[in-house]
Amino acid sequence: MKSKHETTTGAGSHGPARDSSGPIAIVAGSGRLPIQVVEHLEKTGQEYRVLAFRGFAAPELRKKAHANVDLLDLKTILSTLDAWKPSAVSLVGAVRRPGFSALLGAYSALRNMQEVKEVITRGDDQVLRGAVMLIEERGHRVIGAHELAPDLVAARTLSGSLTPNEDDRQAITVGLDLLASLSSFDIGQGAVIARNHVLAIEGPEGTDRMLVRVAGFRQSWFGLRRRKEGGVLIKAAKRGQDLRVDMPTIGPRTVTEAAKAGLSGIAIGAGSTFVLEQEETLRTADRLGLFLVAVDLPWMEAYRD
Repeated sequence: MKSKHETTTGAGSHGPARDSSGPIAIVAGSGRLPIQVVEHLEKTGQEYRVLAFRGFAAPELRKKAHANVDLLDLKTILSTLDAWKPSAVSLVGAVRRPGFSALLGAYSALRNMQEVKEVITRGDDQVLRGAVMLIEERGHRVIGAHELAPDLVAARTLSGSLTPNEDDRQAITVGLDLLASLSSFDIGQGAVIARNHVLAIEGPEGTDRMLVRVAGFRQSWFGLRRRKEGGVLIKAAKRGQDLRVDMPTIGPRTVTEAAKAGLSGIAIGAGSTFVLEQEETLRTADRLGLFLVAVDLPWMEAYRD
């Protein structure tokens, strides 16, 4: 799957020339996604190098990493990539956004101060795009994890054994409209909708904690669970999002938290959402009585199957 954001090394880059026969460099954050991408590369026999972020990458990945580095040590990150001469670089996994002063100090050693302020005072997407820009300026090609491991991406045919009812379909439509309208504000990629009612919008806490929040306000005064109240988690890429970074992701834990929140099911963007441990995720949805479907996003036609 080719990305519309794929770039080639320009004459103005000041890093080493990209070696098309070099390894794939995985810059790894937290979560299961980096692990599954590495496993895919191993199965397909592709050469790779892992640059793991301390405090973020899982212990099992840090053990096999070719280098471990602090998130804000940009000089070491860039010099390591230069030494590896990778054919492509992929930023995989989540990281917590550092504070303003920490980001300012890290970037200012490499970029114009005013330019840095313009990037880091905006949303998370701008910070991630700034990281991509730094890597590309060194002459490296940045690609998305979905290009390395397309089997992890939700196909349009993805579905569990249950199907959404009329109320659920209405909630999905409302949720997609909501996320499309919020795209320019650079906030989360998820929302919980019950028919026409917006129960929650994902913020910096992430999807799972948003679902915990929904479960919390669905408790009775005595702390007892009310009857299942329904509602749908909609998880989708933003309009204009660069899928090379921060692509929406769900997994078995997401399904479990959705069930605890009393939801009826989950709808995700087809062709633009990672589903970790796909078989287990679908089994968990069936076992807990939730539907799981992939839906087309009108604003993501370039990434459809």
